[in-house]
Amino acid sequence: MTTLYEGAFAKVNLTLDVLGKRPDGYHDLQSVMQTISIRDDVEIDVGTGKPWTLSCSAEGIPTDERNLAWKAARVFCDSTGKDPEGISIRITKRIPSGAGLGGGSADAAAVLRALNRHYGEPLSILALAELGSQVGSDVPFCTLTGTAMVEGRGERLRPLPPMPDCTFVVCKPDFSVSTPELYRKLDTVAIPVHPDNRAMENALIAGDLQAVADQLYNVFDPVVTADHLELNYIKSICNSYGSLGQQMTGSGSAVFAIMPSFEYAAVVCNMLKDNFPGIFIAKPI
Repeated sequence: MTTLYEGAFAKVNLTLDVLGKRPDGYHDLQSVMQTISIRDDVEIDVGTGKPWTLSCSAEGIPTDERNLAWKAARVFCDSTGKDPEGISIRITKRIPSGAGLGGGSADAAAVLRALNRHYGEPLSILALAELGSQVGSDVPFCTLTGTAMVEGRGERLRPLPPMPDCTFVVCKPDFSVSTPELYRKLDTVAIPVHPDNRAMENALIAGDLQAVADQLYNVFDPVVTADHLELNYIKSICNSYGSLGQQMTGSGSAVFAIMPSFEYAAVVCNMLKDNFPGIFIAKPI
């Protein structure tokens, strides 16, 4: 038996645009995504000689074939023809669920990277990311990591220059949003503002942190904020204590702020932690 170890890193959406509904019922997206240092830890025993198992340190997470990490292991083994002769997956959860931070997708991506490394890297990182699209929309980016333009259902990736050094504050309020329900709601309204992805890309090319912060925009943000005014409160605290820019990530409900230094981030955390215990300081990676 061999035990594999892999970090599973969260993501934030610097921009997120919904371009329209596709014939298959999914939506075409365009998003600049960024990996951040909040992480789960994934351990995989390969060659257990027993039926597959999965365990997770957090309650309420599926521990069977519904879990994206389990699906990722199955997809990898089926596509490469590898027989692991028994797999046991253990996930130590730190990325909050229902936050828009891609926690389940990050776990799946970690499984893909770990198994690929274990078997001598039969797949390139981009081929591995493409395989991840069979598991979930955010899995390809979470497999690649870094900074990238993500399009289609999440399967089309184009790496971008790395985000300038900064510190993130990430705050997860005590509610989550149903992503399918949010898409249905978005389908019934005209989207008044779209992110300028070209301007965001130019800001990254220039390495201009303030310009990156100025271009943050997520079309889901105003839809969710209309029903959950605590998001405005979180953003206002971030803004009052030095944030360069702040918005919701993914379909929510976490808000992230780009802070100029750890010291500013620590002040914001101190101001929010009593009302919002799900608060983190992170770096872009």
